Amino acid sequence: MSRLVAAAAIRGSHVIAAEAEQKLAAAIAKHDDKQRLEFPETAFYLPMANALLGLDIETLGQAREMLDIAKSLLSEEPTDRLWLPYLPGALDAGVATLLSEELIKALAYLEGEEPRDGWHGFISDTILRTLGIQLVDGRLPGFAAIVGAAPDTEMAVHVIRELQKRNILTFLVGNDNGRTMRDQLIEAGVLPRDASETEDGDLKKAWWGRYIVPLGPDTESIIYSLNWAIRGALTFGGHKKGQWKECLDYTRARIFAFGLGLGELDDLKYASGAGAINMGFPVIADTTGPEIRPTGVCTYEELVRELDHQRIVETCVEVRGVKVSVSKTDIPVPVAAAFEGETVRKEDMQVQFGGKYSTAFEYLRMRAMDEVQDGKVELIG
Repeated sequence: MSRLVAAAAIRGSHVIAAEAEQKLAAAIAKHDDKQRLEFPETAFYLPMANALLGLDIETLGQAREMLDIAKSLLSEEPTDRLWLPYLPGALDAGVATLLSEELIKALAYLEGEEPRDGWHGFISDTILRTLGIQLVDGRLPGFAAIVGAAPDTEMAVHVIRELQKRNILTFLVGNDNGRTMRDQLIEAGVLPRDASETEDGDLKKAWWGRYIVPLGPDTESIIYSLNWAIRGALTFGGHKKGQWKECLDYTRARIFAFGLGLGELDDLKYASGAGAINMGFPVIADTTGPEIRPTGVCTYEELVRELDHQRIVETCVEVRGVKVSVSKTDIPVPVAAAFEGETVRKEDMQVQFGGKYSTAFEYLRMRAMDEVQDGKVELIG
């Protein structure tokens, strides 16, 4: 276990826990202890606290217990003068980070600050029931949480296309120096800019149809994907609230997810990654930092470096052990269910036949008589 990784994760957990404590105190001062605290459209209260701690957090006052437990998991940053088994401290820091992030986001919903404009935010139980069962029965082989942004727009498209080809659901989280993967995919025309660019005016439906869901522009938004996953253990695994070991064993064995870190990794990203590792979800990063090889927490490696963006998705699939098969079709575009939600935009069309803008069409092209074969029509493309 790398001391540098553990130190960064522990530092990040201290910062995010302090932020959660400050925001909770401010919310209690503004409202009161009995103010209701909740995410929309879920029966699991604050899902991570419900699954791991067995707590039904319904009010700001009850959130204090959740925060106290998170703070109790914090440890001192390891020094370079004494060798210690760093893994337990880093994993505890990861759990503290997840609980703190969940509390911060619940408080943001209370104040009407979430979801951000153009971002999805919390994932409802309805979506969990619709797509979650596909995660556990194999129809949806897994999901990826991309944290940060690709080096450029072209590489962003390459990475997302490789994930789509494998029918892997992708959540977009955070930024790299202010640049988000969502921005890059909008720029490339892979994602619609707003509801006006969708067929039925439903932006969220368009995201899910493409298997690309932007959750939030900050690192803390990764909690939306992770508390969606932990609800899978409660919903489909039959585990009860507070059965933290059973829930974490379930996510490791049955939900094939991984984190893909693109760009600079700061302390909070390391801390959030440690939280994901607790759930059995490895992290693959494109930075020249230390790695964490087999320890038994994840099925295979925990933190892996892959600098070649052309094969980074392949590395993710190998490290997580995702079972996918990619159909090879002799056409110059990738083919998968993830592409069913995409449409050809008006500016990309060469000709439009019928549709909602006209009731008929006429296409005329002149040829010499000896080039015409009566009754033969070929439609190519």
